[in-house]
Amino acid sequence: MQVKAIFRLIRVPQWIKNSFVLVPLIFSQHVFETEYLLPALLAVITFCFVSSSVYVINDIVDREQDRLHPKKKNRPVASGAVSVPQAIGLVIVLVIIIALISPSLGTRFILSITAFFILNTVYSFYSKHVVLLDIFSIAAGFMLRVVAGAFAIQVAISSWLILTTMFLSLFLAVMKRRSEIVLMTDNGKGSTRKVLESYTISFTDQMATISAAAVIICYALYTTAERTVEGFHTDKLIYTTPFVVFGIFRYMHLEYLHDQGENTTEIMMHDVPMIVTILLYLTFIITLIYWY
Repeated sequence: MQVKAIFRLIRVPQWIKNSFVLVPLIFSQHVFETEYLLPALLAVITFCFVSSSVYVINDIVDREQDRLHPKKKNRPVASGAVSVPQAIGLVIVLVIIIALISPSLGTRFILSITAFFILNTVYSFYSKHVVLLDIFSIAAGFMLRVVAGAFAIQVAISSWLILTTMFLSLFLAVMKRRSEIVLMTDNGKGSTRKVLESYTISFTDQMATISAAAVIICYALYTTAERTVEGFHTDKLIYTTPFVVFGIFRYMHLEYLHDQGENTTEIMMHDVPMIVTILLYLTFIITLIYWY
């Protein structure tokens, strides 16, 4: 088993999704305090190992279907670069590492990460085959990341931020489904996911529009909420909303015009306008929260 194949199997680039764990740290005004920063980073690392273990389990379960997919057929388990027994052994190693790290972050964090593991394992075996339940399972996973991040540093988090996270993850999940439908149609093959038969382009477009609007509304309400204004001593967070709107519209542009919505990570890491938007958003948020 080659090291390169292992890194592909645990999907290291997908670890960027675990940055959601840092949301409570940033908005709690403790990002520059070591006693909060270190546990938060440890929580991110733990989620990286947990999500990787889930990815491996998913690849084991889906290996036959992945071999029929134009892109997924190259995944390590599907292609034979990593055998099933080797993949199972890797899951065991990851679980042991998680068991060693997580106790230092508290009982509530352990419960959250356990719920995340169970949720995604059920997703691999069942939920992803059920229409709507599949995308809501993905959304729940992102919400658990945010909640676990708050538990790790023992701070409260706004309900508006949790709702924003939920709708954002729903939006990304719907766009992923849409991209999969388009990809399989363009390749002239039936879908390797039976659940896609319950989705249509028009249906996913409507869900994407609703969830995108909900992201923008919930975030705008968060920035103007009385608790937010009092907590940060500023009402200027509303001016970060255009970055959120642009990010949503840019993502939709990449999917509708270039069919790039299947891989969120690639967009976040390679699309220059998206990278610039994220960096500007973080710069404005940190400036307003910590130095304004």
